[in-house]
Order: sequence, then structure tokens, then C-alpha cells
Amino acid sequence: MSSTKYNYNKLADKHVLILGATSGLGFAVAKACLAQSARITISSSSSRRIEKTIQTLISEFPDATDSVKGYSCDLSRDSAEDEIETLFSQVGVVDHIVYTAADALSLMPLQDITRERIIAGAQIRLIAPILVAKIGCRYLTPGPESSFTLTSGGISERPSENWTIVAAIMGGVNSVMRNLALELKPIRVNAVSPGLVDTEMWDATFEKEAKDVAFRALGEKHLTGRVASADEVAEAYVYLMKDSNVTGRVISSDSGSGIV
Repeated sequence: MSSTKYNYNKLADKHVLILGATSGLGFAVAKACLAQSARITISSSSSRRIEKTIQTLISEFPDATDSVKGYSCDLSRDSAEDEIETLFSQVGVVDHIVYTAADALSLMPLQDITRERIIAGAQIRLIAPILVAKIGCRYLTPGPESSFTLTSGGISERPSENWTIVAAIMGGVNSVMRNLALELKPIRVNAVSPGLVDTEMWDATFEKEAKDVAFRALGEKHLTGRVASADEVAEAYVYLMKDSNVTGRVISSDSGSGIV
């Protein structure tokens, strides 16, 4: 065995860009990265939310004052490619890119689906990540220690009524991820596929009491007996950044829902 001390903290001082970091999974990934002594840049469509998120992160990690930056980037616009170019010109060189940006799920009966709704549903969750890969690869440190991690979803494996658009998008993310792993090699590309996660995304769908009841019932169907928190799922993103031997893979963090 080599006498060189093995570096267990592989994210220490690495620069991680997190798109969609002001809430939900992205915010949880930001906290997990700071806990690993990484430097982070966060991005979302709102400068106000970015400033508030930075303040929250620094209050939780007081030693990270110089380790957190943020820039706005609106991925929902037709000009998303220009927005992404501007973002990376501000951010500079990064070691890892984590893509958790998301919008409201496009849930609807088949008869309500239109071409416009398909495109709108895919803009942030599928189209924008491809553009981020195209532009971001120029800023990623070369080599297998660097990575790009996308976000998929369990619907790509388990169909459900009214989820046709979302299923198409998530299945597309998985396919795109594998192809990007080939095109960006030796930089690694993977995806995290969460199951149901308790995030702010569901607050617009449920009143708090109704959400608690629904999540309790849904959680009882999971092998873990509960609905996951964003902090738990964030560990899957951290793993994919740290394991320099994994590429072209979807990692499920789904409370066991994929097998029951």
C-alpha cells in the first residue's frame, strides 16, 4: 500500500456549481458540499432568492463566508443559451456541476397534452441541461475527478396516469446522461433519480395539513416507511461527485419505492 495518505475528503476546496440551488434538492446539495469543505457557486432565476440563500448558508456555516458565491440564470427563457454563457463567464473554472433546476411538474391527462405544453415542460428539465453540458464542458477541470450530475426521476421506470410528459422528460434525461458520458469523457456524467422527496415543490399542490396526511400515507408504502428529506437525497449527489470511477449511471434514491 502506498505510504501517501489517502484523501478521504475528496470535495475539500473543490469548486461546485449548483443550478437550482435556492430550494429543495439544490439547497440540500449546497449544504452538503459546504459540510465537505467545498467551495460553491449557486444559481437560480432570482437574484433576491440567491442573496437570501447565501445568507442562510453562511448562517449555518459561518466559516464558509468566502466559499459561497451566487449568480442568477433564467433557464426558462428562449435566451437560455445566452444566459448560461453569461453564467459560466462569471463563475469560471469548476470541478463539478450539479443540475437540480426544476419547475412545476407538467401533470395532465393525455387529451390535454399539446405541443406547446410538451416543449414548456421540457425546457428546464431536459433542454437546459443539454445546453449546460455544451457550454459547461469548457469550464470543467479536465479528467475523471470532475463531473456533471443531472436530476432524473423514478417516473422514468414506474409509469403513472397523467405523468406522460414528465415520464418522457425523465426518460430523456437518463438517455442524454449516458450519451454525455461518452461525449464528455473523461469527465464523468451521471444522474440522480429521486423518488418522492419532501421539498417546497409540493407546497403549491397541497395545503400543509393535506400534505402531511398524503405524505404519511405514501411513506407507509415505501420500504423505509417514510418520505425522504432533501438532505438525505443530497448524499447521492455527493457520492457521484466523489467516486471518480462512476460514469454513465443513474443512482436511485427512492426509499425503495422502485421495487414495491
